Amino acid sequence: MTTAIEDVRLCTGSGLGEPRRVVFDGATLLADSAAADEVVDGAGAVVLPGLIDAHMHMVLGRVDLENLVYWGVTTGLDMAAWPAEFVNAMRHEKGVAQIVSATIPAVGPGGNHAKMPGFPADGIVTTPQQARAFVERRVADGADYIKIVTEAAPPAGMDQPTVNAIVAAAHEHGLLVVAHSVTTGAFRVAIEAGVDVSTHAPLDAVLDDESVARMRETGMVSTPTLTMMEGTAELFAARGLRYENARDSVTKFHEAGIRILAGTDANSAPGAPFGPEHGESLHHEFELLIQAGLSPVEVLAAATSLSADTFSLKDRGVIEPGRRADLVLVGGDPTSDVTATRNIRGVWIGGERIR
Repeated sequence: MTTAIEDVRLCTGSGLGEPRRVVFDGATLLADSAAADEVVDGAGAVVLPGLIDAHMHMVLGRVDLENLVYWGVTTGLDMAAWPAEFVNAMRHEKGVAQIVSATIPAVGPGGNHAKMPGFPADGIVTTPQQARAFVERRVADGADYIKIVTEAAPPAGMDQPTVNAIVAAAHEHGLLVVAHSVTTGAFRVAIEAGVDVSTHAPLDAVLDDESVARMRETGMVSTPTLTMMEGTAELFAARGLRYENARDSVTKFHEAGIRILAGTDANSAPGAPFGPEHGESLHHEFELLIQAGLSPVEVLAAATSLSADTFSLKDRGVIEPGRRADLVLVGGDPTSDVTATRNIRGVWIGGERIR
């Protein structure tokens, strides 16, 4: 069945266009002149590409994916999940957000991740030789990218040669490497190794100018998860962790021209310091990114086209013929007031109306 959303404004990379039609047949967007069997009145509304949370965790399975789509998040980039059978089953769930996944992350033997209940021994990596074997196992599991946790130094984290070896092995397989880094020291390890995406932002201090410049030079992307940084800093303020350090680092990233993606670290994992809510937290992330200096249009791109482009999700992230019909209809103008993304009037995944 062909559906048309009539008289709706389309969010583009530079703002809002004039009212028009958005047409799709099943999962595929069509030219706006195509005939339609069903018409949705979009007068006074704006249609966005389905939102992408560039850092989340599926712990509870389908319920997490249901919560994402309720808030207009049609794709979740899962940054740690296991076993492989669970991940593969979640990839094929219908009527909920779609996921891609890193499966098991690589961590050092003494960090908090290694101590989390149920963390698989398979993810603890201590030598460059183990690093290559780790990547081969993730490839066999069908990982879409490789996730690592960097720390400033052993014994908590992996040493620099081991991190370097993971990155090299992943790149040989054509996979991106995403590095969890929450301190300035951990960022320097990730930068030295040449990771593709840093996730989180430092809480101990604002990242130094030299490190920011190297991120820019190497094309490293940032998914700062300010929502998670805000909650974590509040819990651990006595340790000297400050949210302002994360926010001001993101401001420096933005001013340096580093690509920034919108992600939240939404999770319900036992042992996690803070658990942003799936779906709703992405809208809070938008607000925090605005406070860090991004414009509303930049924030919307961070949750749609830029995330899709970074992770080679070539069928989504923009609204144009031939792309996937993942759409969010909202009231108000999110290009001038990003909180309008909370006013959701409709969500479609692959052309199926979910909300």
